[in-house]
Amino acid sequence: MDTRFTPEQDEIRRTLRALLHDRCGPRELRAAADTATGHDPALWAALAGRLGLPGLALPERHGGVGCSVTELALACEETGRVLAPSPLLATAVLAAPLIAALGTPGQCAEVLPRLASGALTATLAVPGPSLATALALTGGNGGDWAGGGRAGGVQARRAGTGWRLYGEADQVLDGHGAALLLVAAHTGGFARSRTLLFLVPGDAPGVVRARRTALDATRPQGRVQLRDVTAALLGGEDGGAVLAALARVGDTAAAALACEAVGAADRALALTVEHVGRREQFGRPIGSFQAVKHRLADVYVAVQAARSAAYYAAWAGAHGERAGALALAQALEALRTAAGEAVQFHGGIGFTWEHEAHLYFKRAAGDALLFGPAHRLRAHAADAARLFDAREVAV
Repeated sequence: MDTRFTPEQDEIRRTLRALLHDRCGPRELRAAADTATGHDPALWAALAGRLGLPGLALPERHGGVGCSVTELALACEETGRVLAPSPLLATAVLAAPLIAALGTPGQCAEVLPRLASGALTATLAVPGPSLATALALTGGNGGDWAGGGRAGGVQARRAGTGWRLYGEADQVLDGHGAALLLVAAHTGGFARSRTLLFLVPGDAPGVVRARRTALDATRPQGRVQLRDVTAALLGGEDGGAVLAALARVGDTAAAALACEAVGAADRALALTVEHVGRREQFGRPIGSFQAVKHRLADVYVAVQAARSAAYYAAWAGAHGERAGALALAQALEALRTAAGEAVQFHGGIGFTWEHEAHLYFKRAAGDALLFGPAHRLRAHAADAARLFDAREVAV
């Protein structure tokens, strides 16, 4: 493994960091999060038009840049550093790879170029708080998370030569504003029970959407209700292929999320170091106290260790290996530690609405709820590796 970044990767990071520094400061971040969509369309247009970010990991034949998951993960590190609210995660990390993996040639040709250009946004809609389960991050995704043939979730039924969907998906990333919904629905009844993916335009008749109040306002979520909606099946009816594709995308998404969390943790630490260098007690900066140095040194070590794990997971994802879940677990813990210490060391202003520190703390808590928590990510990875298989342990 060559741990050095290529000149192209360095340029992506440098250019994106400069753009976000100019266009996504604390004031712009709050203004974007308070809009109906939860993000700034002008910033999204700049990310798509100037940098080609939505199509970074899509092949050139579909209008993408042709880079790998590694470059996309490095871009997520920079967006995570400033907590930039954008459709990048839902569109480029979750929806686009699934469409590329499962879609028919016609579907790919119709949808992927528009996703790559940023003209179309998309998201993966799964019922309830089941995103981590659907992506096989905290357990196997072969269960009844999509509905299981019972009331609740999203159900699909045949209607002539097409399909119709009925049900509700809650806590959908950008679900209130995405132009295209990639809906996971249960079909087949008891005898042929399986989960399939369907394409649904966000403005289709019978689709009712609303933005939810989320813990992390920089990660907007929506509720999607499907009231007998006409849908197009993505690819074929092989439920096993769908679950396998979700698991593969889950691992690469975990690597991107790990890099994003590392960027946020690094920024939270930088804010804290800057503050303790200015704030004085007993006639000297509190950053000069040994106890403060020790605590921030521990945070620095945690962030650097998480960065190494996240970079490896991004590299592994581009080479057909899977290490995303473990990297995400370490990154989430590093972000929680860095954000918690930021609130503590900023003292009375650390938890006020006007300061940035609470935004990073909420990102740490919100991501743990959506994609974790860390102990479940590690437990599933251990089960997959059969670390604690009784048959493998000598008594």
